[in-house]
Amino acid sequence: SGYSPVCLNEWRPNVCHKPKIKCSDCNVRQLSPLTDAIIFKHLAGEHIIGVYPLLNDDSCWFLAIDFDKADWKADAQAFLRSCVDLGIPAALEISRSGSGAHVWIFFNQNVPAREARRLGTAIISHTCAQTRQLKLASYDRLFPNQDSMPKGGFGNLIALPLQKKPRENGYSVFVDKDLVPYLDQWAFLASISPLFYSDIEPIILKATGHV
Repeated sequence: SGYSPVCLNEWRPNVCHKPKIKCSDCNVRQLSPLTDAIIFKHLAGEHIIGVYPLLNDDSCWFLAIDFDKADWKADAQAFLRSCVDLGIPAALEISRSGSGAHVWIFFNQNVPAREARRLGTAIISHTCAQTRQLKLASYDRLFPNQDSMPKGGFGNLIALPLQKKPRENGYSVFVDKDLVPYLDQWAFLASISPLFYSDIEPIILKATGHV
């Protein structure tokens, strides 16, 4: 149940020794590469894929902020306003369930996960300071969820957007500040400028009131 990396040797007789041997300890594990065909099947609704943001060198190409409790709409909108105030290109996505949201921030290069997470924390602090009536109670976590790769693991996974089945219900899509889905999802994504690594530290200082 849930998400797990696809192994081409999983359950093969005399090759796979689950559950006696954990996947992370297996020396015949053969992870399936991500291909255009797999991405197409995700978009077509045949399966669901997710991504582990954290790379082996403890860096990442994006930061995602998860909101999933009662006040998720107001909190996600407030967070998005902070991104605009701070000059951060960000994309707001309604989650697969329709009862939460993700805010995505993409980088122009892979950046240390620690710095990406510092950025997320700074934006949260800025949002709370700007909207004192909100406590951001719906904020759940940051992706990546760790500063460094856990031993024998991949870190936390986040499901990728635009899977067909939830998309048909208006979920798992990108929306504007009023939570209205963009008519052309691909045009919207293409319009997003990634955040430069060199801009992260100045933004953190600005967000925390140190400039």
